[in-house]
Amino acid sequence: MSNANQPSNRRDFLKTVGLVGAGIAAATSGCASHSTQVVTTPSRPTGAKYMGDFAAPKLETVRWGAIGVGARGSGAVSQLAQIEGSQIVAIADLYEDWAKNAGKAVEKLGKPAPALYYGAPDKYHEMLARPDIDAVVICTPWEEHAPMAIAAMEAGKHAFVEVPMAFTIADLWKVIDTSERTGKHCMMMENCNYNREELMFLNLARQQVLGEILHGEAAYLHPLREQMMEVNRGTGSWRTKYYAIPNGGNLYPTHGLGPVAQYMSLGRTEDTFERLVSFASPGRGRDLFAKAKFPADHKWNQMKFQCGDITTQLIKTKLGRTIMVQWDETNPRPYSRHDLLMGTKGTVAGYPARAAIEGWGDTEEWSENEKFEKLYEKYEHPLWKRMGEIAKKMGGHGGMDFIMRSRIVECLRNGEPLDQNVYEGALWSSVRPLSSKSEQEGGAPQLFVDFTRGHWQTTIPLGIIG
Repeated sequence: MSNANQPSNRRDFLKTVGLVGAGIAAATSGCASHSTQVVTTPSRPTGAKYMGDFAAPKLETVRWGAIGVGARGSGAVSQLAQIEGSQIVAIADLYEDWAKNAGKAVEKLGKPAPALYYGAPDKYHEMLARPDIDAVVICTPWEEHAPMAIAAMEAGKHAFVEVPMAFTIADLWKVIDTSERTGKHCMMMENCNYNREELMFLNLARQQVLGEILHGEAAYLHPLREQMMEVNRGTGSWRTKYYAIPNGGNLYPTHGLGPVAQYMSLGRTEDTFERLVSFASPGRGRDLFAKAKFPADHKWNQMKFQCGDITTQLIKTKLGRTIMVQWDETNPRPYSRHDLLMGTKGTVAGYPARAAIEGWGDTEEWSENEKFEKLYEKYEHPLWKRMGEIAKKMGGHGGMDFIMRSRIVECLRNGEPLDQNVYEGALWSSVRPLSSKSEQEGGAPQLFVDFTRGHWQTTIPLGIIG
Protein backbone atom coordinates (compact mmCIF):
# COMPACT_ATOMS: atom_id res chain seq x y z
CA MET A 1 0.00 0.00 0.00
CA SER A 2 2.92 2.37 0.46
CA ASN A 3 4.05 4.21 -2.62
CA ALA A 4 7.54 2.87 -2.22
CA ASN A 5 7.20 -0.84 -1.73
CA GLN A 6 5.31 -4.10 -1.86
CA PRO A 7 6.83 -7.45 -0.89
CA SER A 8 7.06 -9.85 -3.80
CA ASN A 9 4.68 -12.29 -2.09
CA ARG A 10 1.99 -9.73 -1.40
CA ARG A 11 0.14 -10.63 -4.54
CA ASP A 12 0.85 -11.96 -7.98
CA PHE A 13 1.51 -8.65 -9.76
CA LEU A 14 0.90 -9.73 -13.30
CA LYS A 15 -2.33 -11.43 -12.34
CA THR A 16 -3.45 -8.28 -10.52
CA VAL A 17 -3.00 -5.83 -13.37
CA GLY A 18 -3.95 -8.35 -16.06
CA LEU A 19 -1.45 -7.15 -18.62
CA VAL A 20 -0.04 -10.37 -20.08
CA GLY A 21 -1.49 -12.27 -23.00
CA ALA A 22 -5.25 -11.90 -23.16
CA GLY A 23 -5.08 -9.47 -20.26
CA ILE A 24 -3.64 -6.74 -22.45
CA ALA A 25 -6.66 -6.84 -24.71
CA ALA A 26 -8.94 -6.45 -21.71
CA ALA A 27 -6.84 -3.61 -20.31
CA THR A 28 -7.25 -1.62 -23.50
CA SER A 29 -10.86 -2.55 -24.21
CA GLY A 30 -12.82 -0.04 -26.25
CA CYS A 31 -10.41 -0.03 -29.21
CA ALA A 32 -10.69 -2.35 -32.19
CA SER A 33 -8.34 -2.38 -35.16
CA HIS A 34 -7.96 1.02 -36.76
CA SER A 35 -9.81 0.02 -39.91
CA THR A 36 -13.03 -0.78 -38.02
CA GLN A 37 -12.36 1.06 -34.79
CA VAL A 38 -15.36 1.86 -32.64
CA VAL A 39 -15.06 3.44 -29.21
CA THR A 40 -18.08 2.78 -27.07
CA THR A 41 -19.17 5.35 -24.50
CA PRO A 42 -21.34 3.94 -21.71
CA SER A 43 -24.34 5.96 -20.63
CA ARG A 44 -24.07 8.06 -17.50
CA PRO A 45 -25.72 6.14 -14.63
CA THR A 46 -29.08 7.42 -13.47
CA GLY A 47 -28.71 10.10 -10.83
CA ALA A 48 -25.06 10.78 -11.66
CA LYS A 49 -23.92 14.27 -12.60
CA TYR A 50 -21.21 15.76 -14.77
CA MET A 51 -18.21 16.87 -12.68
CA GLY A 52 -16.32 19.07 -15.15
CA ASP A 53 -16.91 22.38 -13.35
CA PHE A 54 -17.92 20.82 -10.05
CA ALA A 55 -17.38 22.86 -6.88
CA ALA A 56 -17.86 21.07 -3.57
CA PRO A 57 -19.34 22.83 -0.52
CA LYS A 58 -16.79 24.94 1.35
CA LEU A 59 -14.70 23.32 4.06
CA GLU A 60 -13.43 25.51 6.88
CA THR A 61 -10.66 23.01 7.54
CA VAL A 62 -9.71 20.21 5.15
CA ARG A 63 -9.27 17.08 7.28
CA TRP A 64 -7.01 14.60 5.52
CA GLY A 65 -6.44 10.89 5.54
CA ALA A 66 -3.32 9.59 3.80
CA ILE A 67 -2.84 6.19 2.18
CA GLY A 68 0.78 5.30 1.48
CA VAL A 69 3.53 7.26 3.20
CA GLY A 70 6.72 6.06 1.56
CA ALA A 71 8.96 8.54 -0.26
CA ARG A 72 6.17 10.42 -2.06
CA GLY A 73 3.44 10.08 0.52
CA SER A 74 5.58 11.21 3.44
CA GLY A 75 6.30 14.48 1.65
CA ALA A 76 2.60 15.00 0.96
CA VAL A 77 1.71 14.47 4.62
CA SER A 78 4.41 16.84 5.84
CA GLN A 79 3.35 19.65 3.49
CA LEU A 80 -0.41 19.24 3.94
CA ALA A 81 0.11 19.42 7.71
CA GLN A 82 1.70 22.87 7.31
CA ILE A 83 -0.83 24.49 4.97
CA GLU A 84 -3.30 26.84 6.61
CA GLY A 85 -6.74 25.27 6.97
CA SER A 86 -5.39 21.74 6.48
CA GLN A 87 -5.05 18.94 9.05
CA ILE A 88 -3.71 15.38 8.90
CA VAL A 89 -6.23 13.25 10.82
CA ALA A 90 -5.12 9.71 9.98
CA ILE A 91 -2.44 7.75 8.13
CA ALA A 92 -2.62 4.26 6.62
CA ASP A 93 0.30 2.22 5.30
CA LEU A 94 1.21 -1.43 4.96
CA TYR A 95 4.37 -0.88 7.01
CA GLU A 96 4.37 0.02 10.67
CA ASP A 97 7.66 1.93 10.61
CA TRP A 98 6.60 4.13 7.69
CA ALA A 99 3.24 4.90 9.28
CA LYS A 100 4.86 5.76 12.60
CA ASN A 101 7.59 7.87 10.98
CA ALA A 102 4.99 9.90 9.09
CA GLY A 103 2.95 10.34 12.27
CA LYS A 104 5.98 11.53 14.22
CA ALA A 105 6.81 14.02 11.46
CA VAL A 106 3.36 15.57 11.87
CA GLU A 107 3.80 15.77 15.66
CA LYS A 108 7.21 17.45 15.28
CA LEU A 109 5.43 20.25 13.42
CA GLY A 110 3.43 20.90 16.57
CA LYS A 111 0.27 19.33 15.13
CA PRO A 112 -2.02 16.75 16.80
CA ALA A 113 -0.87 13.16 16.40
CA PRO A 114 -2.74 11.44 13.55
CA ALA A 115 -4.35 8.04 14.03
CA LEU A 116 -2.31 5.24 12.46
CA TYR A 117 -3.47 2.18 10.52
CA TYR A 118 -0.93 -0.41 9.38
CA GLY A 119 -0.06 -4.08 9.16
CA ALA A 120 -2.35 -5.35 6.38
CA PRO A 121 -3.17 -4.33 2.79
CA ASP A 122 -6.81 -3.57 3.64
CA LYS A 123 -6.20 -1.47 6.77
CA TYR A 124 -6.95 1.71 4.86
CA HIS A 125 -10.62 0.70 4.76
CA GLU A 126 -10.76 1.15 8.55
CA MET A 127 -9.37 4.65 8.11
CA LEU A 128 -11.91 5.47 5.39
CA ALA A 129 -14.73 4.56 7.79
CA ARG A 130 -13.85 7.55 9.98
CA PRO A 131 -16.42 10.37 9.81
CA ASP A 132 -13.81 13.06 10.57
CA ILE A 133 -12.01 12.82 7.20
CA ASP A 134 -12.98 15.07 4.27
CA ALA A 135 -10.35 14.11 1.70
CA VAL A 136 -7.80 11.37 1.10
CA VAL A 137 -4.38 11.64 -0.52
CA ILE A 138 -3.29 8.40 -2.21
CA CYS A 139 0.42 7.77 -2.88
CA THR A 140 0.61 4.06 -3.60
CA PRO A 141 1.68 1.69 -6.44
CA TRP A 142 -0.02 2.37 -9.74
CA GLU A 143 -2.37 -0.60 -9.76
CA GLU A 144 -3.86 0.52 -6.44
CA HIS A 145 -4.72 4.08 -7.46
CA ALA A 146 -8.13 3.33 -8.97
CA PRO A 147 -9.49 0.93 -6.32
CA MET A 148 -8.33 3.17 -3.48
CA ALA A 149 -9.74 6.33 -5.06
CA ILE A 150 -13.04 4.53 -5.64
CA ALA A 151 -13.12 3.28 -2.04
CA ALA A 152 -12.43 6.81 -0.76
CA MET A 153 -15.26 8.35 -2.79
CA GLU A 154 -17.64 5.55 -1.81
CA ALA A 155 -16.82 6.41 1.81
CA GLY A 156 -17.80 10.04 1.20
CA LYS A 157 -14.31 11.51 0.83
CA HIS A 158 -12.74 13.52 -1.96
CA ALA A 159 -9.91 11.53 -3.57
CA PHE A 160 -6.55 12.96 -4.61
CA VAL A 161 -4.38 10.37 -6.30
CA GLU A 162 -0.83 10.29 -7.58
CA VAL A 163 -0.14 9.81 -11.30
CA PRO A 164 -1.42 7.98 -13.26
CA MET A 165 -5.06 8.01 -12.20
CA ALA A 166 -5.50 4.41 -13.34
CA PHE A 167 -3.75 1.95 -15.61
CA THR A 168 -6.60 0.71 -17.84
CA ILE A 169 -9.52 2.24 -19.71
CA ALA A 170 -11.93 0.07 -17.73
CA ASP A 171 -10.59 1.37 -14.40
CA LEU A 172 -10.68 4.97 -15.62
CA TRP A 173 -14.39 4.55 -16.35
CA LYS A 174 -14.93 3.11 -12.88
CA VAL A 175 -13.25 6.14 -11.30
CA ILE A 176 -15.35 8.57 -13.36
CA ASP A 177 -18.62 6.75 -12.72
CA THR A 178 -17.92 6.74 -8.98
CA SER A 179 -17.07 10.45 -8.93
CA GLU A 180 -20.23 11.31 -10.86
CA ARG A 181 -22.44 9.09 -8.69
CA THR A 182 -21.03 10.16 -5.31
CA GLY A 183 -20.53 13.83 -6.14
CA LYS A 184 -16.96 13.72 -4.86
CA HIS A 185 -13.84 15.13 -6.43
CA CYS A 186 -11.24 12.78 -7.83
CA MET A 187 -8.15 14.67 -8.95
CA MET A 188 -4.97 13.16 -10.33
CA MET A 189 -2.23 15.26 -8.75
CA GLU A 190 -0.18 16.26 -11.79
CA ASN A 191 2.37 18.43 -10.02
CA CYS A 192 4.26 19.50 -13.16
CA ASN A 193 1.36 21.80 -14.07
CA TYR A 194 2.47 23.96 -11.14
CA ASN A 195 6.15 24.35 -11.97
CA ARG A 196 7.30 27.94 -12.51
CA GLU A 197 8.13 27.49 -16.20
CA GLU A 198 4.94 25.61 -17.04
CA LEU A 199 2.84 28.19 -15.21
CA MET A 200 4.41 30.98 -17.23
CA PHE A 201 3.76 29.08 -20.48
CA LEU A 202 0.11 28.78 -19.42
CA ASN A 203 0.03 32.53 -18.83
CA LEU A 204 1.56 33.18 -22.27
CA ALA A 205 -1.06 30.94 -23.89
CA ARG A 206 -3.96 32.59 -22.07
CA GLN A 207 -2.73 36.07 -22.97
CA GLN A 208 -2.36 34.91 -26.61
CA VAL A 209 1.27 36.05 -26.73
CA LEU A 210 2.08 33.05 -28.97
CA GLY A 211 -0.89 33.59 -31.27
CA GLU A 212 -2.98 30.61 -32.30
CA ILE A 213 -1.54 27.46 -30.69
CA LEU A 214 -0.74 24.81 -33.29
CA HIS A 215 1.63 22.27 -31.76
CA GLY A 216 3.06 21.04 -28.47
CA GLU A 217 5.75 18.64 -27.31
CA ALA A 218 5.82 16.86 -24.00
CA ALA A 219 8.27 14.39 -22.51
CA TYR A 220 9.39 12.65 -19.36
CA LEU A 221 13.01 11.57 -19.79
CA HIS A 222 14.39 10.39 -16.48
CA PRO A 223 16.92 7.54 -16.07
CA LEU A 224 15.57 5.42 -13.23
CA ARG A 225 17.28 2.03 -13.65
CA GLU A 226 18.86 2.44 -10.21
CA GLN A 227 15.42 1.89 -8.69
CA MET A 228 15.90 -1.78 -9.58
CA MET A 229 18.28 -1.98 -6.60
CA GLU A 230 15.19 -1.59 -4.37
CA VAL A 231 14.24 -5.24 -4.48
CA ASN A 232 12.12 -5.81 -1.37
CA ARG A 233 11.23 -2.29 -0.25
CA GLY A 234 11.28 0.86 -2.29
CA THR A 235 9.76 2.12 -5.51
CA GLY A 236 11.72 -0.32 -7.65
CA SER A 237 10.27 -3.33 -5.83
CA TRP A 238 6.88 -2.76 -7.46
CA ARG A 239 7.60 -0.43 -10.38
CA THR A 240 10.23 -2.62 -12.04
CA LYS A 241 7.66 -5.25 -12.96
CA TYR A 242 5.81 -2.88 -15.27
CA TYR A 243 8.76 -2.83 -17.66
CA ALA A 244 8.13 -6.50 -18.38
CA ILE A 245 4.84 -5.68 -20.14
CA PRO A 246 5.23 -6.48 -23.86
CA ASN A 247 4.30 -3.44 -25.97
CA GLY A 248 3.69 -1.62 -22.73
CA GLY A 249 3.42 1.80 -24.33
CA ASN A 250 4.11 5.02 -22.44
CA LEU A 251 3.94 3.94 -18.80
CA TYR A 252 4.14 7.49 -17.41
CA PRO A 253 2.74 10.05 -19.86
CA THR A 254 1.20 12.74 -17.70
CA HIS A 255 4.18 14.79 -16.42
CA GLY A 256 4.84 16.15 -19.89
CA LEU A 257 1.35 15.92 -21.34
CA GLY A 258 -0.62 17.50 -18.50
CA PRO A 259 0.82 21.01 -18.91
CA VAL A 260 0.57 20.96 -22.72
CA ALA A 261 -3.04 19.76 -22.53
CA GLN A 262 -3.91 22.66 -20.25
CA TYR A 263 -2.13 25.19 -22.47
CA MET A 264 -4.38 23.98 -25.30
CA SER A 265 -7.53 23.69 -23.11
CA LEU A 266 -7.97 20.09 -24.25
CA GLY A 267 -11.13 18.57 -22.84
CA ARG A 268 -12.48 22.04 -22.04
CA THR A 269 -14.67 23.88 -24.60
CA GLU A 270 -12.06 24.62 -27.26
CA ASP A 271 -10.65 21.25 -28.28
CA THR A 272 -10.02 17.71 -27.12
CA PHE A 273 -7.91 14.65 -27.91
CA GLU A 274 -8.92 12.70 -31.00
CA ARG A 275 -6.41 9.94 -31.81
CA LEU A 276 -2.83 8.83 -31.34
CA VAL A 277 -0.19 6.58 -32.83
CA SER A 278 2.68 5.13 -30.83
CA PHE A 279 6.02 3.53 -31.61
CA ALA A 280 8.64 2.16 -29.25
CA SER A 281 12.29 1.20 -29.47
CA PRO A 282 13.40 -2.30 -28.46
CA GLY A 283 13.69 -2.88 -24.72
CA ARG A 284 17.36 -3.36 -23.86
CA GLY A 285 18.50 -1.31 -20.89
CA ARG A 286 16.69 -3.11 -18.07
CA ASP A 287 17.87 -6.56 -19.15
CA LEU A 288 21.45 -5.31 -19.36
CA PHE A 289 21.22 -3.63 -15.96
CA ALA A 290 19.78 -6.77 -14.34
CA LYS A 291 22.54 -8.94 -15.77
CA ALA A 292 25.22 -6.49 -14.62
CA LYS A 293 23.90 -5.96 -11.09
CA PHE A 294 22.19 -9.20 -10.01
CA PRO A 295 22.94 -12.97 -9.96
CA ALA A 296 21.66 -15.03 -12.85
CA ASP A 297 18.95 -16.61 -10.70
CA HIS A 298 17.67 -13.28 -9.34
CA LYS A 299 14.00 -12.52 -10.02
CA TRP A 300 14.90 -9.51 -12.18
CA ASN A 301 16.92 -11.85 -14.42
CA GLN A 302 13.94 -14.19 -14.67
CA MET A 303 11.95 -11.42 -16.33
CA LYS A 304 12.07 -10.31 -19.92
CA PHE A 305 11.86 -6.52 -19.98
CA GLN A 306 9.81 -6.12 -23.15
CA CYS A 307 8.51 -2.57 -22.74
CA GLY A 308 10.34 -0.27 -25.14
CA ASP A 309 13.19 1.76 -23.66
CA ILE A 310 11.81 4.89 -25.30
CA THR A 311 8.31 5.38 -26.67
CA THR A 312 7.01 8.18 -28.87
CA GLN A 313 3.38 9.15 -29.44
CA LEU A 314 1.90 11.59 -31.92
CA ILE A 315 -1.49 12.93 -30.89
CA LYS A 316 -3.99 14.67 -33.15
CA THR A 317 -6.70 16.86 -31.63
CA LYS A 318 -10.18 17.50 -32.99
CA LEU A 319 -9.06 20.93 -34.20
CA GLY A 320 -6.12 19.36 -35.99
CA ARG A 321 -3.40 20.44 -33.59
CA THR A 322 -0.54 18.04 -32.89
CA ILE A 323 1.35 16.93 -29.78
CA MET A 324 4.47 14.79 -29.62
CA VAL A 325 4.86 12.82 -26.38
CA GLN A 326 7.97 10.85 -25.32
CA TRP A 327 8.89 8.69 -22.34
CA ASP A 328 12.18 7.08 -21.33
CA GLU A 329 13.05 5.93 -17.81
CA THR A 330 15.84 3.57 -18.79
CA ASN A 331 18.64 5.00 -20.92
CA PRO A 332 21.50 7.13 -19.55
CA ARG A 333 20.62 10.71 -20.45
CA PRO A 334 20.19 14.12 -18.84
CA TYR A 335 16.89 14.55 -17.04
CA SER A 336 14.34 16.44 -19.14
CA ARG A 337 10.66 17.27 -19.15
CA HIS A 338 10.96 18.65 -22.67
CA ASP A 339 8.09 21.12 -22.89
CA LEU A 340 7.38 23.02 -26.11
CA LEU A 341 4.47 25.16 -27.21
CA MET A 342 4.32 26.58 -30.74
CA GLY A 343 1.90 29.21 -32.03
CA THR A 344 1.57 31.48 -35.05
CA LYS A 345 3.43 34.29 -33.23
CA GLY A 346 6.08 32.38 -31.35
CA THR A 347 7.44 29.27 -29.65
CA VAL A 348 8.57 28.62 -26.09
CA ALA A 349 10.39 25.54 -24.85
CA GLY A 350 11.92 24.11 -21.70
CA TYR A 351 15.04 22.04 -20.89
CA PRO A 352 16.74 24.36 -21.61
CA ALA A 353 14.36 27.30 -21.26
CA ARG A 354 14.22 29.39 -24.44
CA ALA A 355 11.82 31.40 -26.58
CA ALA A 356 11.37 32.86 -30.06
CA ILE A 357 8.46 35.32 -30.12
CA GLU A 358 7.49 38.08 -32.55
CA GLY A 359 8.48 41.42 -31.08
CA TRP A 360 10.81 39.72 -28.61
CA GLY A 361 14.14 39.68 -30.43
CA ASP A 362 15.15 37.70 -33.50
CA THR A 363 12.49 35.09 -34.28
CA GLU A 364 15.12 32.95 -36.05
CA GLU A 365 17.14 32.60 -32.87
CA TRP A 366 16.31 31.44 -29.37
CA SER A 367 16.22 33.94 -26.53
CA GLU A 368 17.93 32.16 -23.65
CA ASN A 369 19.38 32.78 -20.19
CA GLU A 370 19.19 36.51 -19.34
CA LYS A 371 16.91 37.25 -22.31
CA PHE A 372 14.54 34.49 -21.28
CA GLU A 373 14.47 35.81 -17.73
CA LYS A 374 12.91 39.00 -19.09
CA LEU A 375 9.87 36.92 -20.04
CA TYR A 376 9.44 36.09 -16.39
CA GLU A 377 9.62 39.77 -15.51
CA LYS A 378 6.63 40.47 -17.76
CA TYR A 379 4.67 37.18 -17.75
CA GLU A 380 5.39 35.51 -14.40
CA HIS A 381 2.26 33.60 -13.43
CA PRO A 382 0.23 35.11 -10.55
CA LEU A 383 0.42 31.86 -8.59
CA TRP A 384 4.20 31.89 -8.65
CA LYS A 385 4.29 35.58 -7.80
CA ARG A 386 2.14 34.90 -4.76
CA MET A 387 3.58 31.60 -3.59
CA GLY A 388 6.91 31.05 -5.32
CA GLU A 389 9.22 32.09 -2.48
CA ILE A 390 7.52 30.04 0.20
CA ALA A 391 7.15 27.16 -2.25
CA LYS A 392 10.91 27.06 -2.86
CA LYS A 393 11.49 26.98 0.90
CA MET A 394 8.93 24.22 1.43
CA GLY A 395 10.47 22.18 -1.38
CA GLY A 396 9.03 19.31 -3.37
CA HIS A 397 10.44 19.32 -6.90
CA GLY A 398 11.48 22.95 -6.72
CA GLY A 399 8.26 24.08 -5.06
CA MET A 400 5.65 22.85 -7.52
CA ASP A 401 4.43 20.15 -5.10
CA PHE A 402 3.70 22.74 -2.43
CA ILE A 403 1.88 25.05 -4.84
CA MET A 404 -0.27 22.15 -6.09
CA ARG A 405 -1.18 21.02 -2.57
CA SER A 406 -1.86 24.58 -1.46
CA ARG A 407 -4.15 25.12 -4.45
CA ILE A 408 -6.07 21.93 -3.62
CA VAL A 409 -6.66 23.13 -0.06
CA GLU A 410 -7.50 26.63 -1.29
CA CYS A 411 -10.13 25.35 -3.75
CA LEU A 412 -11.72 23.03 -1.18
CA ARG A 413 -11.89 25.79 1.44
CA ASN A 414 -13.29 28.34 -1.01
CA GLY A 415 -15.75 25.98 -2.64
CA GLU A 416 -14.18 26.47 -6.07
CA PRO A 417 -13.69 24.00 -8.94
CA LEU A 418 -10.30 22.29 -8.89
CA ASP A 419 -7.64 23.22 -11.43
CA GLN A 420 -7.67 19.65 -12.78
CA ASN A 421 -10.94 17.75 -13.07
CA VAL A 422 -11.49 14.00 -13.04
CA TYR A 423 -11.88 13.84 -16.83
CA GLU A 424 -8.52 15.49 -17.48
CA GLY A 425 -6.82 12.96 -15.22
CA ALA A 426 -8.50 10.18 -17.16
CA LEU A 427 -7.67 11.64 -20.58
CA TRP A 428 -4.00 12.15 -19.76
CA SER A 429 -3.71 8.72 -18.11
CA SER A 430 -5.42 6.98 -21.05
CA VAL A 431 -2.33 7.55 -23.20
CA ARG A 432 -0.82 4.52 -21.44
CA PRO A 433 -3.35 1.88 -22.58
CA LEU A 434 -3.92 3.54 -25.96
CA SER A 435 -0.19 3.71 -26.73
CA SER A 436 0.15 0.06 -25.72
CA LYS A 437 -2.66 -0.91 -28.09
CA SER A 438 -1.12 1.12 -30.93
CA GLU A 439 2.24 -0.61 -30.46
CA GLN A 440 0.56 -4.02 -30.45
CA GLU A 441 -0.98 -3.14 -33.81
CA GLY A 442 2.21 -1.88 -35.43
CA GLY A 443 1.53 1.80 -34.80
CA ALA A 444 -2.13 1.77 -35.81
CA PRO A 445 -4.13 4.90 -34.82
CA GLN A 446 -6.22 4.65 -31.65
CA LEU A 447 -9.19 6.87 -30.88
CA PHE A 448 -9.37 8.56 -27.49
CA VAL A 449 -12.32 7.83 -25.24
CA ASP A 450 -14.58 10.80 -24.47
CA PHE A 451 -14.84 10.36 -20.72
CA THR A 452 -16.96 13.53 -20.52
CA ARG A 453 -19.67 11.95 -22.70
CA GLY A 454 -19.73 15.09 -24.85
CA HIS A 455 -19.74 17.61 -22.01
CA TRP A 456 -16.18 18.82 -22.63
CA GLN A 457 -17.68 21.37 -25.00
CA THR A 458 -19.44 23.09 -22.08
CA THR A 459 -16.56 22.92 -19.58
CA ILE A 460 -14.93 26.26 -18.78
CA PRO A 461 -11.25 26.39 -19.79
CA LEU A 462 -8.76 26.82 -16.97
CA GLY A 463 -8.04 30.52 -16.62
CA ILE A 464 -5.02 32.34 -15.24
CA ILE A 465 -5.56 30.94 -11.77
CA GLY A 466 -4.37 32.54 -8.58
